[in-house]
Amino acid sequence: RATNEGGTRNVLRAALASPRHPWIVFASSREVYGEPDALPVREDAPLCPVNVYGETKIAGERLLQEARGAGLATAIVRLSNVYGSVHDHADRVVPAFAHRALAGEPLRIDGADHTFDFTHIDDTARGIAAVVDALQAGERRLPPIHFLTGTPTTLGELAAAAVDLAGSTSLLLHAPPRSYDVARFYGDPSRARTILGWQPRVPLRDGLARLLAALRDTPSPEPHP
Repeated sequence: RATNEGGTRNVLRAALASPRHPWIVFASSREVYGEPDALPVREDAPLCPVNVYGETKIAGERLLQEARGAGLATAIVRLSNVYGSVHDHADRVVPAFAHRALAGEPLRIDGADHTFDFTHIDDTARGIAAVVDALQAGERRLPPIHFLTGTPTTLGELAAAAVDLAGSTSLLLHAPPRSYDVARFYGDPSRARTILGWQPRVPLRDGLARLLAALRDTPSPEPHP
């Protein structure tokens, strides 16, 4: 809370105090929806987080709306399971599966039927750049916007794809889902297409293949859980 909510408040205060009044883009999350009632999820769906992370992202969004009312140019983007960088945290699910598949180690799947919307970092970066362009051009009324694929993928499917693309003999170990995770999410990307002309370009298997190829050429700095 100190970082996500308090840190966001500090940034906004500094921006409002600056004579330049810089624009602010806030990276929110699919976690704000919690367990959605309907899929795919639109940006106007109810915000019902199931964990502290989601709660703090909602708090950050509210702070941005308040700053907009005070005259700051702001935008909220809601991201979903962004992957594709070799510098990602090793315990996030995509890099964890990728590292283990390359090493021939077992992949532990905490809830094989849990479903998510995995979005490649290149698509996410293009979306954020489009938001920045809109703010630079004077847009001041952007609603919250998803950058995601709209394609559901289970953790079981993700693990199987990692093993297949890595040419690995890794075993898939099934475990119960974690109590603090959302079980099912994929979103509707149509608002980003309508307002910004953005749409995803990188299918999951292509993005995962890119990541595996990059990881083969990147030394691992530490063991992967």
